[in-house]
Amino acid sequence: MQGTILAVAAMITKVIGLAYRIPLTNIMGAEGNGYYGIVFQVYNLALMLTSYSLPMAVSKLVSARVATGRYRNAYRVFKSALVFALAAGGSVTAIVFFGAKFIASDIMKMDLSVYALRVLAPCILIVAVLGVLRGFFQGYGTMIPTALSQIAEQVINAVVSVVGAYFLLKTGENMATAGERQSYGAAFAAAGGTLGTVIGALVALLFLIFVFAAYRKRLNRQIRRDRTGKPESTRQIYRVLFATIGPVILSATIYNISNLLDQAMFSNIMAAQGVSKKVYTSLLGVFSGQYDTMTNIPLSISTALATSFIPSLVATIQTGSRKQIHNKINAVSRFNMLIAIPCAAGFIALARPILDLLYYNQDNEIPAMLLRIGGVSVVFFCLSTVMNAALQGLDRMMKPIKNAAISLMIHLAALFIMLVAFKWSIYSIVISKIIFAGAICILNAHDLRETCSYVQERKQTFVIPSIAALIMGIAAVFLHAACGLFIGERLSTVIAILIAIPIYGITLILLGGLKEKDLLSVPQGKRIVAVMRKLHLFRRESR
Repeated sequence: MQGTILAVAAMITKVIGLAYRIPLTNIMGAEGNGYYGIVFQVYNLALMLTSYSLPMAVSKLVSARVATGRYRNAYRVFKSALVFALAAGGSVTAIVFFGAKFIASDIMKMDLSVYALRVLAPCILIVAVLGVLRGFFQGYGTMIPTALSQIAEQVINAVVSVVGAYFLLKTGENMATAGERQSYGAAFAAAGGTLGTVIGALVALLFLIFVFAAYRKRLNRQIRRDRTGKPESTRQIYRVLFATIGPVILSATIYNISNLLDQAMFSNIMAAQGVSKKVYTSLLGVFSGQYDTMTNIPLSISTALATSFIPSLVATIQTGSRKQIHNKINAVSRFNMLIAIPCAAGFIALARPILDLLYYNQDNEIPAMLLRIGGVSVVFFCLSTVMNAALQGLDRMMKPIKNAAISLMIHLAALFIMLVAFKWSIYSIVISKIIFAGAICILNAHDLRETCSYVQERKQTFVIPSIAALIMGIAAVFLHAACGLFIGERLSTVIAILIAIPIYGITLILLGGLKEKDLLSVPQGKRIVAVMRKLHLFRRESR
């Protein structure tokens, strides 16, 4: 239930994100998207170092104490994490703000991205504090405050980003000379786009502070009833907190720094090969503005499932058996793949029509090819996210670090060879990401088997969803082509997608990949099962 709440919230926020990125991409253009994308890679790295690990770490530590009635210690974990967030977030915010010119000019080779980087810098501190509050509520087993704050954050982000980009585009064009009008306009538009991220995060933080204030009375009652013994000292809590945060920071940094290293390597190698700054900036803009935006939708659902999975797994470890642990990992992996595999198939089958539907003012030839090539990476990244969460929940914190580091080395070597020897340009990044995610999955699967004897079930998790997704993809291509003979291209894309989704679901049920007991475990499952029974899609023996 909690995983579904976060997954639905993630889907809503990604749909909103996709909706506003369309006008935002059109306003900024390819060059502006290049500045916007590179700034967010720096920002994401800063979050890795300050706040990315906080929701997971706080929820893990709080849930372990709440499960055994140690409410006083759970609250002390929250306060200690809050102090850490203020210190770390404030320090990194200052470094990024005052070092923005050096980062933009000397490291990323995109000097005009300095404006967007400085606008975005304060968000690092805001998100650090926000992460502690979200982790606290997740540790108590409720994902609703996190879900609502994410939706509110994204709505504000969407409005402010589009409005800010539009007005700052004009400002940049007006302040530059004739030869630089387009570049300065794009750089200022990117800065306007990042303003929405800052304001959205601030609104989400204020919302969670209000919720926490309302929850405070209940929390105080729990603390007064706590008779579990001596409270943990601040030193003990920080020792445990850093022991949890440290490996997660390293793992997440290695896991996500690949984007920053990819773009830095790509920019420098393209520049050394004589490619103009405008050309390689535009290619990166296409990659981040269209390809990344599409593939991040299923990845956000996977991240939401992993977020809710960790405190649940920790509670199971405290009170359950190995079989229950295996069942939890298997359930989350299956649900993850039921979404990731058809998404990948849809990207491969309808890459160009989907992009033409959404980015109708853009040349979508290159991003469509990127999406066809990289669609399969969605499956690997979603699976690796859940496997990372499982290892972290099992207190094997160093395993994901080791696996991510090995995979990163393989990834960077492959990227260098493809850029320098094969000269595959922007396609090199996509192919190397498939290698990166695939390597992590293989290594994580090995460590899960060594840690808790867990072996991933294949038929229900991979084989049946893949067959159903293949049938769906073929049907989608046929429907799109057939409808295109009678109606417009964009409308035929919508019809093909709307019909392909139930085709996948029905095929999945008929093949036995989804049974009544699976549907009954999700919200509104009884209603869904009732409809399926009326359609006679379930075999009697599967009940």
